[in-house]
Amino acid sequence: MKWERGHVSQDVEDRRGTPARGGGALKIGGGGILVVALLAIVGQALGIDLSGLVGSGGGGGAPAGGPAGGGGPPPPMSAEDKELYDFINFTIDDIQDTFQAQFQKEGQSYRRARLVVFTDAVDSGCGTTSSAVGPFYCPPDERAYIDLSFYRELKSRFGAPGDFAQAYVLAHEIGHHLQKLLGIDERVRSQARRDNQNALSVRQELQADCFAGVWAHSTQHRLLEAGDVDEALGAATAIGDDRLQQKAGMDVNPETWTHGSSQQRVRWFKRGMESGQFATCDTFSAADL
Repeated sequence: MKWERGHVSQDVEDRRGTPARGGGALKIGGGGILVVALLAIVGQALGIDLSGLVGSGGGGGAPAGGPAGGGGPPPPMSAEDKELYDFINFTIDDIQDTFQAQFQKEGQSYRRARLVVFTDAVDSGCGTTSSAVGPFYCPPDERAYIDLSFYRELKSRFGAPGDFAQAYVLAHEIGHHLQKLLGIDERVRSQARRDNQNALSVRQELQADCFAGVWAHSTQHRLLEAGDVDEALGAATAIGDDRLQQKAGMDVNPETWTHGSSQQRVRWFKRGMESGQFATCDTFSAADL
């Protein structure tokens, strides 16, 4: 992937080294309806917490006092982390510039999300969250959160290396921000009180994958290099619910899925990438996911 080193985004907050205050329970998302029982079992079998590795959408819950402050400047970065930090600064701006342009084209106003880089644990509008859950989006404070160590996990434990795989993860989380702006997240929360929560969660997560594909569509003649699409598809495949169940030695059970199968995640990412249009990402009306 072609990207500009040294790029500084105004939408990135560096909170590495800032201790979390620990207010409230640990939170992960999925639009407020993510059912974590399956992922807890899978994670136990693998020896890690997988909940955030499948792209949670951010939950509600009592705020933990908002962004943490103080603690002095962030610690120095290793060369590897500096590369990752520069990469996400460039990528988050490209993703949001793309979505903002698409909103304007459709006569809508886009409000930019913030991306918080943290270490170990972080305070957010969704509570205090451990880095073990991986990247997540918090609707109340409109921020996405990531510990850079997640990318090492994505490569080493899940076999999904490459910078475009890393970009797909960010685009998926900002896809949840689009759901907040479009009122989809609020409708899902309301509907979840009546309907099957797992099924709604799957549709919400697959839509975020499709929105990520809409961004990827815009990169084809600007940023893409040979093999980049395969990297993103590899990441989507690696974190499908069926693949996680198989990896943990469990029976594949679609009724317990919260994010969709590998095939579904790939299908909806590709749909967004082929069309470049938000309208093709209506997973909630689709008869066949």
